[in-house]
Order: sequence, then structure tokens, then C-alpha cells
Amino acid sequence: MNGAESLVRTLVAGGVDVCFTNPGTSEMHFVAALDRVEGMRCVLGLFEGVVTGAADGYFRIKETPASTLLHLGPGLANGLANLHNAKKANSGIVNIVGQHATYHIAYNAPLTSDIEGLARPMSAWVRTSPDAKSVSADGAAAIAAAKSTPPQIATLILPADTAWNEADGIAQVPAESQRPNYSAQAVEAAAKVLREGGTQNLLLLTGSALTEHGLALAQQIAGKTGCKVMGQTYNPKMARGRGRFLIDRIPYVIEQALPILKDFKNIVLVEANDPVAFFAYPNKPSLLRPEGCEVHRMTSGGENSVAALEALAGALGAKPQDVKPQKLVELTKPTGALTHASIAQAIACAIPENAIVVDESITTGRGFFPPTAAAAPHDWLQNMGGSIGFSPPVATGAAVAAPDRKVICMVGDGSSMYTIQALWTQARENLNVVTIVFANRIYQILRGEFDGVGAGEPGKRAQDMLKIDRPTINFVSLAKGMGVPGRAVTTADEFNKALAEAIAEPGPRLIEVQM
Repeated sequence: MNGAESLVRTLVAGGVDVCFTNPGTSEMHFVAALDRVEGMRCVLGLFEGVVTGAADGYFRIKETPASTLLHLGPGLANGLANLHNAKKANSGIVNIVGQHATYHIAYNAPLTSDIEGLARPMSAWVRTSPDAKSVSADGAAAIAAAKSTPPQIATLILPADTAWNEADGIAQVPAESQRPNYSAQAVEAAAKVLREGGTQNLLLLTGSALTEHGLALAQQIAGKTGCKVMGQTYNPKMARGRGRFLIDRIPYVIEQALPILKDFKNIVLVEANDPVAFFAYPNKPSLLRPEGCEVHRMTSGGENSVAALEALAGALGAKPQDVKPQKLVELTKPTGALTHASIAQAIACAIPENAIVVDESITTGRGFFPPTAAAAPHDWLQNMGGSIGFSPPVATGAAVAAPDRKVICMVGDGSSMYTIQALWTQARENLNVVTIVFANRIYQILRGEFDGVGAGEPGKRAQDMLKIDRPTINFVSLAKGMGVPGRAVTTADEFNKALAEAIAEPGPRLIEVQM
């Protein structure tokens, strides 16, 4: 058994049985080992950003890490943007990165680079295996790191000779660390705050608090105390739809967020961060909470927030009968022109039971939350790190993790072009992903940011940096070229029909919404 085979066998034995991959020469012994070891599903991506984003999506749904296989420093570098998003989402991933043979590195061949230096900003755990006999133990340590609490990104660098030389065998993965519970003192402090102040208190949630059960507990607490419950602007996964507690998120736009937060005297954080602006803007605050508002942390990432909410509800005497009725938007299939409102209604009507929605709709999707709260129960995934090109890969990984669930990927035309290769992987694996591309032919988010930072009125050259209409991108043709059936729609009626057909059919589909 060589080092590569010992690593593959260790991964499978450790519960890491999916590998999103884009290999090169240095990884060929790992590729060969895949033929000799049963139990590892390999999913090929045509770009490393697809590979790393898919691993993020897989973890968010499966809650166990997948591995990636990347080629040397440049391959890892190509995947770093979506590893950044995964890190912000607390997704566990085991990266396997090839390296030159140990004796070859000194010659400074063209692909030689500081792989550990590239890996460290996005990885909590980094190690280079020194020899073949160390590979399996290093792999087991990487799995343990990825499965830790909170989950982490672990990057194992595998020099080529450690892959082809003889190894000892597989290594056992250390027992998973117990998930930290929560601080009883922090819960009591939160209860003390929430007993007074009523609507002047905000319970701000993210992470595991946004499961269906966590939201139900928050709804009882809100009914008992009168506090407001909100989510962060962006969240790794949120349970939504009929029968689930509808909460708003803090708006992205500062001018919208400030009036919503201005009257709060206390904010209780449940895994969430202190509300801050996404960017700095001239003459606008970085902190969004009002002056004098106190912040109280009840749980951090990795802690058992659902158990903490149960304890908080108990301390407050909050019960299911305290829940106040919710008023949901009435859903009707829209007709006529495509507008942000009609698009939102069409999507809300079309979301099937137990769907996964991956949202990178950015400006088009800012009004999607109220109507989709009345849709069938589903999970909603968002971009935690802000690096665009997030949603097609994450949708790919989510579909691999849950083949029996329909995945709806919503993405702007500009963002989609970063990782459009994900469509090819979806076709190859016959994944149940419906990709909706909002084609407004402009980086609309940047047009708004241009005004937001006070840069003045854009001239011709500035406008050219913001528009993507020369030439116009034909997304239906792009999808067809990668094996995904697609169609373009220009009216709400056409969109309704396209959604119904795409969701009813197995395998991937693309809808270009021409706005």
C-alpha cells in the first residue's frame, strides 16, 4: 500500500466518502488509488472554485465534511475565494493539495510555490506530510480538525513521493470532540435582559439557531417577552416556509438597517456577530447598532444554541401557547411583466416541499424574503463571505449531499460567470439543480455601491466597468454547451411555466430571466 492509498482508505474509514476534485500530475497516485478503494465518490469540477464551493454546499446540507483534491499552489489559489466563503460559514472541509516530490522542491520548477502560505488564511489546520508513512495519520488528523466544533477547513499537502512510496496502512480518526454545550451564566444574563424592555430588545440569530426547532423556540421567547427576533444579513442555512417562524434579516443597505435598529437598547447574540456594515462608506457608521445599545453574547459558533434557547425559554417561562400568529404574504402566480415583485412571487409559488434554495441573487433578490416565507417548507443558503461565484458550486455540493431534494440556485448574471463551469458537473452527475440566472446585463450591485461611496456620477469609462452588455451573454447557449437544458423568459407567465417544468423534471435545468 502506498501513501496515496493509505490516505484514501483513511478518508473513507473516517466518514469522508465524497471527493470534489480537479487533479494534476502530482495527484495521479491519489487518482490511481481511487480505483483500488471502494466507497469514495469522486465528483470532477472543471475549475477549483467549483470544487471548493461544492465542498461548502455539501457540508451545509450533510453536516459532515467532504474532501477536495487540488493541484499544487495554483490549484489551491483558484479555489481560495470559495474557501473564504466556506470559512465564514463554519463549513468543515478536508483539502488534499498535491505538492512536488520532496527532493524536487529545491529545484524551483515552474509550479513550485508556498502552498502552506496560500492555505493558512482560509484554513484552521495546515500540514505537509513529510513521508509516506506519515500520510494516513496526517489524513486522520485533518479529518478530526474538519469535524471539530466549530467545524474547520483542514488542508493536507501531499508531496508526490509521499503518495507513491510505501506506507504502513490506514490510521484511525481520533474520536470527535464533544460539542461545547452553552454557558448557563450567559443564558441567565440573556433572560435577565429579555425580562425587561420588551420591544427594545433584539434577539439576533444565526447558525444552528436558525433550524426549525431553534426558530420555534425563538418564536415562543418573542411571544412571551415582546422582543424582536432577526437573523444576520447573511446566514449559512435558515429553515423557512409555511409553518416556520418568519423572521427578518438586518438589511444590507446601511440606510435601511439604521432605522430598523435605532430603538434597540439591548441585542442578545445567538452565534451572531455584532451588526456591522458590509463595507465602509464616507460619513456612514461601521457599527449599525445605535449608540448606547448594549450587546450580550449568549452563544458562539460551535456551541449548542438550540439547547441554550431551550434553557432561555425555560428561564422565561415561554411556552408554545405564547406564540403570536404570523401574517404571511398571499401567494398568487404573477402575470405580465417581469419585475422584482413578480419574480419573487413566481419563485415563492414554485418552491417545492423540502427544497434547498441557494441565494446569490444580490440586488434582484433583496425583496424575495417576505413572499418566500409563505412557500412550502425549505432551507435557504446564503453567501457568508461575499466572494461572488458562490451559488452554482454550493448548489452542486448541496445536490450531491441530498439527491432526493430539489435545489434552486438563484444567481446574477455577473456572479454566475465566475463559476459557470458548475453546470457541466451538474450535467455529468445528473444533479437536481434548477439554476435561475437574473440577466440584467449589469453589475447592479456595483452600480449601487458607486453611489453609496459617493464617487459621483459615473462617466462612460466608469459605466463600462459596471455593464456586461457588450457582448450580451447567452446563458441558454452556455448551458446547452455544458449539457444542461435551458430556456430564456421575458414575462412572468413564461417564468411560471419554465419553473414548473424545470422543477418537475429530474436533472439540471437553467432559466435565464431577461430583465
